[in-house]
Amino acid sequence: MKNFKYIFFASSLLFFTNCNDPEDVDLNPIIEAVVPELTAGSADFSNYVSLGNSLSAGVTDGSLFRASQENSLPNILSQKFRLVGGGDFTQPLVNDNFGGLAAGGNRIVGPRLVFGGTGPVPLESLIGPVTVTTDIVLNNPTGPFNNMSVPAAKSFHLLAPGYGNIAGVSSDPPTANPYFVRMASSDGASMLGDAMVQSPTFFSLWIGANDVLGYATTGGDGSNPITPVNGMPGVGFDGTYGALIATLTAGDAQGVVANIPDVTSIPHFTTVPHNPLDPTNESFGPQIPTLNGIFGQINQVYAFLGVPERSIEFSAAAASEVVISDETLPDLSAQIAGVLGASPTFPAFVASFGLPAEAAPLVAGLLGATYGQTREATAADLLVLPSSAVIGTVNTTVVGALMAQGLPQALAGQFAVEGVTLPLEDKWVLLPSEQQEIAIATAAFNSIISAAASAAGLAFVDANALLNQMANGGVITGQYTLASNLVTGSAFSLDGVHPTARGYAFIANEFMRAIDVTYGSNFEASGNFVNVGNYPTNYSPLLQ
Repeated sequence: MKNFKYIFFASSLLFFTNCNDPEDVDLNPIIEAVVPELTAGSADFSNYVSLGNSLSAGVTDGSLFRASQENSLPNILSQKFRLVGGGDFTQPLVNDNFGGLAAGGNRIVGPRLVFGGTGPVPLESLIGPVTVTTDIVLNNPTGPFNNMSVPAAKSFHLLAPGYGNIAGVSSDPPTANPYFVRMASSDGASMLGDAMVQSPTFFSLWIGANDVLGYATTGGDGSNPITPVNGMPGVGFDGTYGALIATLTAGDAQGVVANIPDVTSIPHFTTVPHNPLDPTNESFGPQIPTLNGIFGQINQVYAFLGVPERSIEFSAAAASEVVISDETLPDLSAQIAGVLGASPTFPAFVASFGLPAEAAPLVAGLLGATYGQTREATAADLLVLPSSAVIGTVNTTVVGALMAQGLPQALAGQFAVEGVTLPLEDKWVLLPSEQQEIAIATAAFNSIISAAASAAGLAFVDANALLNQMANGGVITGQYTLASNLVTGSAFSLDGVHPTARGYAFIANEFMRAIDVTYGSNFEASGNFVNVGNYPTNYSPLLQ
């Protein structure tokens, strides 16, 4: 560790004999420290197995494709482990760089996202139709696989037998995962079981993000609930995680685990502003006076009912907030309908839309049902990334329902504009109360993870802290800064959830840093961290 080598500007005898004056010779050496040789310390990387979800599988740009798997976190780690006794690392590689999955020729998962000049767009919007060639019926690879990470897996899925049974993919609700169908050793196999059959000497486990992320990406609408904190293995997070660690370490395997990032800080929830309605937009701006006239009637009702804070008004001079549904608000549907129905001026208002005055009770009821639990969004609300493709569009299902109630098609269309006249559904917005639920669960899960890692003597990566750094100014690694901005931040890929290849490389270094601390290896000190600059932040649409 203390060895040095001395490099002189001139080192040959001939040089010295040709010098006539002492000052012609530089006697001050350039001293360069010799880095230590790479060592594994006490770690045994001879059979490395990774368990996790999409963050370990290598998902990027909303899909799993060949290049993203080659740049997956565990594959990057395995290349460094191989330098100190690590063995081969096999992955269930997909067939192409389009991404997506098919089942018997029928597409079940679409291709990857690409950069369209201003933001993420589907691959096919730039290069035309493609054939998804990775087919869970026709061409599954043969294991065993060292990378046992499955996109969309939650903690308890790792214990679930039959999670790779193709019959469960189409069941209602689904009981299997198409990505694990490609990997499972049998119909009744579990992810953990297939990992343990390989007798790993070293493992990485990064699981739990989907236990809260599924709830978050669906706007907390209840269709994908947060995993209970307490419960037996396969049900509650504490019992499940305890069982995972106990099983993985039963044969004295060593390992590294990571906790759960604050999912509400990722670009999927921070990119779409709460006030995206631009008055310079030709489809929106000219409608503002009419819209404000309509909402003026409803705002009077809000004031009468004592909830003026629910008033809706669009600005002609600045960006306006979208209108959202908020199930935490008292439902005033009946009261709104009653006040409007009792107003002597309301029939004339209805007639201004070309409807007969006799339609006033119908319209009052429709307005009450629509705006009984609505308000303008605030900066405290988080809009999910896919909402950007919905805001300002006409909901044809709602148009049909309104027409069935007797409204003309044109008028029905005017009252079915997402985020404007039609409040955004819960699935598009994470309310502050829902964010609090996520924060509480994340803190509880992370406490369980850190305690389990400490008790088992495992290396621990605080992924939550790393993400917070990215979200608050970015992290500097080498000559690069990785931040959480979509597209420009370099850390997150186009889906706003998963890292870029460069982001995965950075995380791999953090995993090695934690391994150095726990097992006495010296990946960092020996200069064997990966150069994040060698990994891309964007994949070309032409990559096939």
